[in-house]
Amino acid sequence: MNYDLAMMALEGLSISPITIDVKGKVIELRGEPAGYKELARLLLLISGEGVDRTEEIELTPGVHLGEDSHSVRIRLF
Repeated sequence: MNYDLAMMALEGLSISPITIDVKGKVIELRGEPAGYKELARLLLLISGEGVDRTEEIELTPGVHLGEDSHSVRIRLF
C-alpha cells in the first residue's frame, strides 16, 4: 500500500469527516461527497495488488473521526 496516499486520504477525511453509526445490525454512513471520495481512496489502496494481507487502516476518534466516534478499522482479509 502507498502510505503517502493513505495519509493524504486520512487527512482529507479529517477535513470532511464521515459519520458512522452502528445501530444493531445496521451501519449508517453520513457525510459530504468529499469524505466519501477519501474513504473510497482508502478502500482502493487497501485492496490493491501487492498488499500484505495483514495491513489495515484505522480511523481514529478526534483525528479522522468525531470525538465521540468509535474507532474504525479497514482490514483486508
